[in-house]
Amino acid sequence: VQLQASGGGLVQAGGSLRLSCAASGLSYVMAWFRQAPGKEREIVSSINRSGSSTYYADSVKDRFTISVDRAKNTVYLQMNSLKPEDTAVYYCAAARDHIVFMLAMSERDFGSWGQGTLVTVSS
Repeated sequence: VQLQASGGGLVQAGGSLRLSCAASGLSYVMAWFRQAPGKEREIVSSINRSGSSTYYADSVKDRFTISVDRAKNTVYLQMNSLKPEDTAVYYCAAARDHIVFMLAMSERDFGSWGQGTLVTVSS
């Protein structure tokens, strides 16, 4: 699976951005991770292919929304009420074959990664 992430940019605190991940095909589970400077990469949100199951990290719950458009093979991450601590490079990822949806999945579950898109939130 090839992934192309887009939509990052500079936004003021309290603002919104929508990230897009165009995929050559959708794995059973798709996800967004992020990596802030000096920190490890962490999962932000994940979704199964049908869109019926989603997961959000506590730090983004009620602010971010993940969705999937199967017709376009695209996964979105709508980010509202952005905070400076959301500043990071955001990566979309596709789960390895035979991986089923679980809560708080790890990097090891994902075999395909996009190139990353930078989100900077100014205070």
